Amino acid sequence: MFSQLLDLKVQQFIKDNTGSPTDRLALQKNPFPELQWADILNQVSARAKAKVKLPTWFETEGIIYPSKISVEQTSSETAAEYKAGLVSGESLIDLTGGFGIDDYYFSKRMGNVTHCELNLELSAIAKHNFEMLGAENIECLPGDSLDILELLDKQWDWMYIDPSRRSDAKGKVFLLKDCLPNVPMLLDTYFKYTKRILVKTAPLLDISAGLGELHSVKAIHIVAVNNEVKELLWMLEKGHEGAPMLYAAALTKDSLEIFESAYDDPDEAFYELPQKYLYEPNSAIMKLGAFDAVSRHYSVAKLHKHTQLYTSNELIDLPGRRFVINETIPFQKDLMKQFQGEKMNITVRNFPISVEELRKKWKLKDGGDVYAFFTTDKKEEKVVLMCSKV
Repeated sequence: MFSQLLDLKVQQFIKDNTGSPTDRLALQKNPFPELQWADILNQVSARAKAKVKLPTWFETEGIIYPSKISVEQTSSETAAEYKAGLVSGESLIDLTGGFGIDDYYFSKRMGNVTHCELNLELSAIAKHNFEMLGAENIECLPGDSLDILELLDKQWDWMYIDPSRRSDAKGKVFLLKDCLPNVPMLLDTYFKYTKRILVKTAPLLDISAGLGELHSVKAIHIVAVNNEVKELLWMLEKGHEGAPMLYAAALTKDSLEIFESAYDDPDEAFYELPQKYLYEPNSAIMKLGAFDAVSRHYSVAKLHKHTQLYTSNELIDLPGRRFVINETIPFQKDLMKQFQGEKMNITVRNFPISVEELRKKWKLKDGGDVYAFFTTDKKEEKVVLMCSKV
């Protein structure tokens, strides 16, 4: 299947050319005529993608990669490690194993992990890689996960599902019922084999829509890596009733910030005109949508009901970007003229004019140390907050 790719000379060629443009390599003569040139080039390309996203795989000898797209779509190690921190116990079954990044990290928290994968080649690749990585407590079972559940007929401490969107699904709205497996339809069947299920979805899924399709949701984790929301994690517990807890987790390679709130939190925000400091929450909190809870939790005022920016006179450690407000300017034509041709980083929040239109109208250039927030304050007045980063 892929054993010829493990030849030492082939592996060395892949290493030596990682990072080289594959379109240029494709024009060269295949130095290994017994192999498909496209397969070798895929290893070169996929390994390059793994360098930052999957450093453990990149640095391990004898790793085989699936398609470059599979590597792009898989969890990063940073997200997988966070995910693994949510589970514990003796047994976990992954119904959609794929390349196996999540299962490798689950195996560090669980007594044993079962990796199910419908694609026979991908199952074999994952099995081989787990051996290379020294993950001895992962069993790979190729085939349909529902058949495997019925065949094994046992109770699991955890079940993990990462459904993929069906290629024939139409429409702009992303729903779980449009994915494989169809978790909403199969949920009661799954609960015959476990009391706890962790479902991963793409950020595109609306939280309220997900709650409309699922039941027994105990918690939802919004996971952002380097301020980009990468995935939503739905923790389901058999028989759970009531509103779930929401967690906004902002991850970098070296840090973790978490904000939590109940889904039906009745907190009300308080409002003030721009004060000394301005706060823009990170992407995980923005996806969470609990904007009033942020105001109460951190004792920061909102600028306006529909302006998700906050202000205070004392510097607060609110997850996201923090700024000093150097000047608050009414958005008026005669006052804006002074900035014509200037360089600044523009953000619009609850404002009727787009960034592109503002740049064009006033010939504003991108970049520099000035951060200009065009927004609406609590008096319904359009203002420009001229800031510098803290």
